[in-house]
Amino acid sequence: MIFFQPPPTFSIFLSTIRFFSHLAWIVFFLLNGWDAPVAYSKPHQVIVATYEGVINPVAVEYLQEAIQIAQDTEAETLVFQLDTPGGLDTSMRIMVKDITQSQVPVVVYIAPTGGRAASAGVFLTLAAHFAAMAPGTNIGAAHPVAMGGGEMDEVMMEKVENDAVAYIVSIAERRGRNAEWAENAVRKSVSVTAQQALDLKLIDFVPENLNQLLQDLDGKTSSINSQAVTLHTADAQIQAYPMSWRLEVLKALSDPNIAYVLMTIGTIGVIAELYNPGAILPGVVGAISLILAFYSLQTLPINYAGVLLLILGLVMLILEATVTSFGLLAIGGITSLILGSVMLIKEGYPFYELSWSMIIPVVAFTSGFILLVVSFSIKSLKSRTVTGSEGLIGMTGLVKTDLNPAGTVFVHGELWEARSETPLRTGDSIEVTKIEGLTLHVKPSVSLHPNV
Repeated sequence: MIFFQPPPTFSIFLSTIRFFSHLAWIVFFLLNGWDAPVAYSKPHQVIVATYEGVINPVAVEYLQEAIQIAQDTEAETLVFQLDTPGGLDTSMRIMVKDITQSQVPVVVYIAPTGGRAASAGVFLTLAAHFAAMAPGTNIGAAHPVAMGGGEMDEVMMEKVENDAVAYIVSIAERRGRNAEWAENAVRKSVSVTAQQALDLKLIDFVPENLNQLLQDLDGKTSSINSQAVTLHTADAQIQAYPMSWRLEVLKALSDPNIAYVLMTIGTIGVIAELYNPGAILPGVVGAISLILAFYSLQTLPINYAGVLLLILGLVMLILEATVTSFGLLAIGGITSLILGSVMLIKEGYPFYELSWSMIIPVVAFTSGFILLVVSFSIKSLKSRTVTGSEGLIGMTGLVKTDLNPAGTVFVHGELWEARSETPLRTGDSIEVTKIEGLTLHVKPSVSLHPNV
């Protein structure tokens, strides 16, 4: 019985695939793994969760965890300290539902001084059981363009705006807040300071710090499941609920600039591995970077026209090294990469825009690297073999016995049986053109220095 033995390169390929699959599982568990449970004392405590940044799936998960901890420990209330420029509409709506369905009162506290609750942050603040703002903060500018993003015609824009107005008015009315101002925040993008928000009955307190907020909350009553709940926070213990390391990593990955760099590194690594199989390191780095980039992209308002332009740019740069285009493909590829980078994030998300100081270096490095790697790979593939019997093709030697048409020749320090279509005499110079088995096919050579 004959068993097939795969070539070494095939074994290396299988080992690489297995390594990447194991690596993908490791990354998956790191991103969705476990955090050690935090021990909290029981009643008469206040859970404080602090979030600063864009409203996205990470913010959703963090708020859900904080609410669950507050409910499990029977805390007096959950204080969600917030500073946000806005974010994704879908994430905001999930967070509003979580707040309204919470079994413990949720206090949204816009802090520290200099912070803001813009766009999606307005909805979250109005949805809270109690709302507070530190001095020097502001709230407002909740126009749906900053939440829906993308290009919309006049009719669609009106529909989106009316939907946002109805949603924010219903939230304001549920909490007994100023519904008229809430509507203007969407239609006219109005914005007010903390004291103005208090005067307009948008919030309940303007405390200097967290301790004062707890003093202000003491004795206040809110409705949970149609039942009145009175808070006792004057002497409550403050228990911070920090964001877990996993969410911190995911939050960092949600930065569009980091996602852009990861996608670039991943692409370069995979291309380098494909053109140099067995290098392993470029493939490992590329695979990890692409997995992390894919996670980042799913949390961002991606414009897929930008993604297609980036892919087209990479294809053009690869073709430039294989097709004679006199630089046209390279120019087109670089232009496509720049346009794709600019269009990668949908319009209407200023806090997600890529930095030009990031785009230019990345495009320049990517273009140069791909052109260099591919061109060297093509030259290597086109160069003749210099090892084994195939390495004899192109070499020169001397005729040892007359070839008419067969005889012997001396090439590369060895005697070979040879055939020639042109009769040759002993001592003539020859060049190897082909090998069949152990017989060389030769032709006359004008070389002055045979490879003997």
